[in-house]
Parts: sequence; structure tokens; C-alpha cells
Amino acid sequence: MPLKLNIIIGSTRPGRVGPVIARWLEEFATSHGAFDVELVDLADFNLPLLDEAAHPLQQEYEHAHTRRWAKSVASADAFVFVTPEYDSFPPASLVNAVQALVLEWSYKPAGILSYGGVSGGLRSAQELRQLLGNVNVHALPQVVPVPFFPQFIGDEGGFHPNEQMLDGARGMLDELHKWAAALMTIRQDGENEREKVA
Repeated sequence: MPLKLNIIIGSTRPGRVGPVIARWLEEFATSHGAFDVELVDLADFNLPLLDEAAHPLQQEYEHAHTRRWAKSVASADAFVFVTPEYDSFPPASLVNAVQALVLEWSYKPAGILSYGGVSGGLRSAQELRQLLGNVNVHALPQVVPVPFFPQFIGDEGGFHPNEQMLDGARGMLDELHKWAAALMTIRQDGENEREKVA
């Protein structure tokens, strides 16, 4: 059974270009062939700011939106986050979505495609990589930056990456597949241990 990759659109603000870039990445990752690919838009979940009383380690979710988000994250073997840079940081919507869960993220790899101005969103990506490590995600060092992103959006509204971005995305997907396959073993061992205890 193929490994599943969730491509997560991290911005929820009106006028965002994240969906344009993420749709291109979805097509690219599908043609890459290593994963079953699902495009996940945080805006569709409408997650409030940390509104669960219990710590996410307990997985005692009171709200339907949290249960739905947890199911989406749990379904994936790997992630790519498509994120802009707001004040040298990831969007609050994305930080909130990561912090809403813990166990659903564990022992899974993640790549980041960042976009912004001169830095290509790399400051945002670095902060996000640290946050992901805190919820036991293996955040790849291979980040795909898109500097001055408007120049890569065509008149028809599609995203047109250059060769460096294509090579970077391909390398990121290759690495994600290696890590996802390796970490699957750790997750399966953990599930077997929990079954023995139960």
C-alpha cells in the first residue's frame, strides 16, 4: 500500500496564494509517484485558537473540528507544509494547527515549501521546522524556497516554478519517501506495544 502524503496549505487569510502553489505541488507530487497525495487546506477546518480543555496528548477531543483535524493528520505518513512568511514567522493559523495535536504528528517526516520576498520564506520555514521537531516530527533540512513569488504566478493564475524549484521539490519528495518508509517501522512497533498493554 502506497504511503500517504498530505500537502497542507498553511495560510488562511483572504487573498492568499498558498492554494495556487499547493495545487501545483499536488500535481508534481502525484506525478513523482512515491505517494498517494491529498491536498489539505487549513481554511476548510476553521480551527479556533486552542479551544480543547484537555492536553492534546490525552486525545480527548470535545469538538468536531478538532476530531476532524486529528483524523486528517493521523491519516498521513508524511507532510509538506506550504507556508508564507508573516513577520519572519509562520502564519498563526499554521502554528495553532500544529499545536492542537501531538500524537497524530509523531514519527512522521515533513518537508516545507516556503514563499515570500527576498528570503523566499526561509525564516518562516526555520521556525516551523523547530516547532515540528517539538511534536516529534522529523522536519527535513531540504526546504524549497520561492523568493519573490509573484513573478512565478502566470496571468492565468497558475504557478510556474523554475528549474531550481523543480529540482528542490523532487529532492524533497525523494527524502520524504525514505524517511516515511523508515519511520513507519517505528510507528508500527509502537502500535504493537500499545496492543500488548491493552
